[in-house]
Amino acid sequence: MLVKFSVENWMSFRDKADFTMVASKEQQHGERLTRLNKYRLRLLPTAVLYGGNASGKTNFFKAINFAKHFVVRGSSPEAVIPTDPFGLNPTDQKKPVRFSFEILINDTIYEFTFTLTSNKVVEERLVRVMSSSEKVLYHRIDGDTDPHLHTSTASERLKFAFEGTRENQLYLTNSVSQKLDAFKPIYDWFALTLVLVAPDTRFDSFEQFILEGSPLYETMNMILPKLDTGICHLGGEGISFDAIRIPEALKQKIKEDVREGKAIKIVTDNDERIIVSREAGDLSVKKLYTYHRDSEGDRTRFEMKQESDGSKRIIDLLPAFLDLAQTEIPKVYVIDEIDRSLHSLLTQQLIEVYLSSCKADSHKQLLFTTHDLMLMNQKFFRRDEMWITERRQDGSSQLISLSDYADIRNDKDILKSYLQGRMGGIPHILTAQIAGDGRNEAE
Repeated sequence: MLVKFSVENWMSFRDKADFTMVASKEQQHGERLTRLNKYRLRLLPTAVLYGGNASGKTNFFKAINFAKHFVVRGSSPEAVIPTDPFGLNPTDQKKPVRFSFEILINDTIYEFTFTLTSNKVVEERLVRVMSSSEKVLYHRIDGDTDPHLHTSTASERLKFAFEGTRENQLYLTNSVSQKLDAFKPIYDWFALTLVLVAPDTRFDSFEQFILEGSPLYETMNMILPKLDTGICHLGGEGISFDAIRIPEALKQKIKEDVREGKAIKIVTDNDERIIVSREAGDLSVKKLYTYHRDSEGDRTRFEMKQESDGSKRIIDLLPAFLDLAQTEIPKVYVIDEIDRSLHSLLTQQLIEVYLSSCKADSHKQLLFTTHDLMLMNQKFFRRDEMWITERRQDGSSQLISLSDYADIRNDKDILKSYLQGRMGGIPHILTAQIAGDGRNEAE
């Protein structure tokens, strides 16, 4: 689970922005919170970010996405690290970017922090958080040849891995690539537990819901007809890997990335959905099709590109919600623009189904950004589960939790206050000036 996250000097987040999934003292919807008795904490199962256009919501998503991929995939020798510091101040562009995660793995919290420039890791630190103290497992500082390993993890192999870690690479990533297990649980959290879904994702991991025999295959095809899309069935038909219309470089990457028993989803430029998995060492490729009932009641096959944007978005999101609702494996899903092309009632229904599955011993979370103001309602979310991104006058973004507002009662109409501008995060459109400029041009 995600406990806390902070980012500094990343895109529009010039100043340090702190985000927490630790519940406040309020009791609303308390039955669905995860309880960590060891730490005397309760963790939230969900968080939603609202805000105007260009306020920083997607930049928040991109910060987590960048951190995940830098941990999991690392960087090639001599490669430039694609950092993206605050761009409206030349001084900030020369400063490093910083990411910090507090994560729960099994019953232990770890704090993992790293600071980067475009060509090197400036600092990297891993801490095991105890109930009343902390244990620094390692601390890497640029220019220091000592990994500062704790005695519980110090070994000649780990020291050797430290010496072989490039400037533009994380020690955590390199130690795992060297098949050392000391820090692998933290790596696996980023690789397997943390899942990000963007509205324009074209190449990503995918649960094998479409494969017959998958435990959720029947569930997906049971739910789809009930979502008012006209789709009665989703199926896959085998095609040749060479028939996929994507660049050869991407095909090679797929061959390298798809492991046994895993699958990835590809969205082609022609809006096809392709599922590639590996079975008994060989690649298996299926192209997704939808099926509708014709006037005779028979199934008629449709290409995915014939479906509406909303239907395609549902198909893209359903695996995430099914995974969250029906598995006990800890997962943290972060979804950008969850409401893209979806009706408000459908978005609301998906979220309600997820929240109804959350309980005190659950270790799953859903974070998402949205413009759907129908979701700004304490019927669905606690105040500490709702956040606002606000763009300041200098162009930088800030994160604000609604729990920071002491005057928001349980029975308060939050949406009304938000639209009146009392909590920030709304667009400031100079409508009168736009209209005036138009009249002047006409004259």
